[in-house]
Amino acid sequence: MTQRFLLPGIAVLCLLAANARAQTPGAYLGELSWPEAAEQLEATPLVIIPFGAGAKEHGPHLPMNADQKVMEYLCQQAVDSLHVLVAPPILHGWFPAFRDYPGTEVADPDVFQSYVLAVAQSLVRQGAKRIVFLNTGITRATGLPISIVAREIRTQTGTPTLVVSWDDLETDEVEALQSQRAGGHADELETSIHLYLQPDLVRMDRAVTDYGEGATKDYPGYQPGLFSRDRNDPEFSETGLFGDPTLATAEKGKQVLDILTRQWLKALRGFSETPVPTP
Repeated sequence: MTQRFLLPGIAVLCLLAANARAQTPGAYLGELSWPEAAEQLEATPLVIIPFGAGAKEHGPHLPMNADQKVMEYLCQQAVDSLHVLVAPPILHGWFPAFRDYPGTEVADPDVFQSYVLAVAQSLVRQGAKRIVFLNTGITRATGLPISIVAREIRTQTGTPTLVVSWDDLETDEVEALQSQRAGGHADELETSIHLYLQPDLVRMDRAVTDYGEGATKDYPGYQPGLFSRDRNDPEFSETGLFGDPTLATAEKGKQVLDILTRQWLKALRGFSETPVPTP
């Protein structure tokens, strides 16, 4: 008796899930059967390879999945808005600036780069016309090996590629939302984002202000930063954050995400018109 009623119920749930998927312009590769995937790869103008740390320190008050959650949010916005195909995410990466803290890291940049390259090559072999790498790290950190991969894919296969990093999506509007005098990691704005996305995991009772003690740089050149736990290092950090997360609010987080989303969709729409090589 129970089984007789259970099976129709399962069928209804599957139908509802299929209908919900059909109502979005985009799709997740992992949710398709292989024949559906073959059709989508042929028809979809953009394939997104998303990268966001699944476990990287974000101060004493934020969960280590912070980058992953922003990545998932932006991917969902893309699926809901545009004809895109989102590949399964890459959750482990190269994070030398945070190596002293708990988390998961592919510490060898060549291994990480080779991994991302292999994922992209597999999608090109299956018919991807354009590849977008979403990097919820910053351009001059995880964006470095990912950008090398993008160049290699473009050179080796002719496939147009685009790398979109977190700082590519920030605008003067984002800057205007903050009250802190400086920031950049687990700060007022990033904490605000997670008060909006996952408030139950944010420990505001542990949030502290930390502007560090490093000297201000007033000369040209790229100088990699570090969150060191070595008290003898000039870049020693007691907290692993930079900024003032005590000023964060969920409303501010929603506003930041709206701006990031607008820029993200603008990038995808523009890149979708990039000419592809003639077979």
